[in-house]
Amino acid sequence: MKKLLKIAAFSITAVALAAAHADENAIKQSIAKSMPDVKIDSVKPSEVKGIFEVAVGSTILYATEDGKYLFQGRLIDVESRTDLTERKLAATRLAALDKIGEDKMIIFKPKINKYTVSIFTDIDCGYCRKLHSEIDQYMAQGITIRYLFYPRAGKGSESYNKAISVWCAKDRNAALTAAKKDQKVETKTCENPVDEHMKLAADFDVKGTPMIVTEKGNIYPGYLPAKELVEALETEKKLH
Repeated sequence: MKKLLKIAAFSITAVALAAAHADENAIKQSIAKSMPDVKIDSVKPSEVKGIFEVAVGSTILYATEDGKYLFQGRLIDVESRTDLTERKLAATRLAALDKIGEDKMIIFKPKINKYTVSIFTDIDCGYCRKLHSEIDQYMAQGITIRYLFYPRAGKGSESYNKAISVWCAKDRNAALTAAKKDQKVETKTCENPVDEHMKLAADFDVKGTPMIVTEKGNIYPGYLPAKELVEALETEKKLH
């Protein structure tokens, strides 16, 4: 009898897995047919029966199991008051930043590192300049700052060209500090990651700068003084 039950359970699981894969394929085929330019990274069942989670870069979409309907929004667990979508987005942000790699960032490191944040910055943004003018305070709190460029005026703008000149400078850190003080930086061009940073910013739905991404993949839009940022990072650690 126990053997029969095991066989039955295995059969049900196999059927469920086959159905899930069939649904995943239906969704992929449907999206590929109507939106061929969309690159799907993964399709898997969400926490809601009949709804699948579709990962496209750093974006999370949801689809019905037949692939007929695709929608974007927040999936909230009402009982626990948990934003399930944000939790998944945090993971995709971290993966995307890892893919970019630190060799494509401008990094300011304290003597003793306690925290690491990635910041999308615009050289000509007022609050970005304010944040960087206090860089010693962030260093004193043990915060490593990894900068990525997001010139809000867009490609070809003065801010965009400044970002490239900073990246191509012999001493990028010194050049960035000078540029943020509105000092003249020698105009240069070279192979650079600025376009890659901008694409990532678009994937992260960056609306303004500075935008801070924590080690857990959470976002703090706007300027935060060093002490407030440490408090936020400590709270984040406790919650995880």
